[in-house]
Amino acid sequence: MKPAAERNGPEARTPFMAQTASVPPAPAAPDAAALEIVARMRARNPNADPLGRLPDVHPSRIPRHIAIIMDGNGRWARDRGFPRIFGHRNGATAVRNAVTECGKLGVEVLTLYSFSLENWKRPAEEVQALMDLCLTYCRGEREEFLREGVRFRVIGRRDGLPDEVLRAIDELTDATRKSPGPTLCLAINYGGRAELADAARSIAQRAAAGVLDPNTVDESTIAGSLYASDLPDPDLLIRTAGEMRISNFLLWQISYAELFVTGTYWPDFGPAQLHEAIREYARRRRRFGGLDESPTAT
Repeated sequence: MKPAAERNGPEARTPFMAQTASVPPAPAAPDAAALEIVARMRARNPNADPLGRLPDVHPSRIPRHIAIIMDGNGRWARDRGFPRIFGHRNGATAVRNAVTECGKLGVEVLTLYSFSLENWKRPAEEVQALMDLCLTYCRGEREEFLREGVRFRVIGRRDGLPDEVLRAIDELTDATRKSPGPTLCLAINYGGRAELADAARSIAQRAAAGVLDPNTVDESTIAGSLYASDLPDPDLLIRTAGEMRISNFLLWQISYAELFVTGTYWPDFGPAQLHEAIREYARRRRRFGGLDESPTAT
């Protein structure tokens, strides 16, 4: 078995990757703005407690939407001498932990890259195991989601997914549709390019039907034609297991997302790693193509 540090990915770091976590500064007393933001969070999710969970980060710096590329399940299992599906099953536990912690932090939306269009290329037994895991997850989390007020969504193409998986997805989506709390959005049978192609097809069909003037098509038209157009764009994109690519995930939506890559494999990604990512996000200045407001900006 490899040493723990090696099991959790490469030690070499790059500007995009997580650095060694430092001791967070002592939190200041919450100001009026912080208390107002927390009140708004709790109106949506009574369990939100960002000041208690992450007191050194001002609630205004908590991302509204976090997207995660969950990577490293297979390598995590291999390093322990188990088959890949063992890693996927432990990854499902990490999903529950992430959903719970994001709710406590006041995060509105958590989108997880669960199964890509390219994943169909994997061995048939692994694909079947992943479909079975999806089915088990949708059925097993229903009561927890209803109790915690989590709203469940799925983005991706339905074609190709087993009927029983589609039924489980639809049943959980319908059961939680009116839940007031955080949204868990799973990308299943998803590809960013496919989503853009589907959006373009929808726009073309509306134009051909005469209900849309092609000359009025703009960015908002495209954004409104995506799978979950009602959700805010991700503020923070996290990738586990140290890979430095976005793997065809939310290509339109992450245009201005902050990137955070950690060497930790997904089954080992817990609240401490999530807090580290949010602390790093909170330290950054998001300029959206403009200039920093500080006097030294160039």
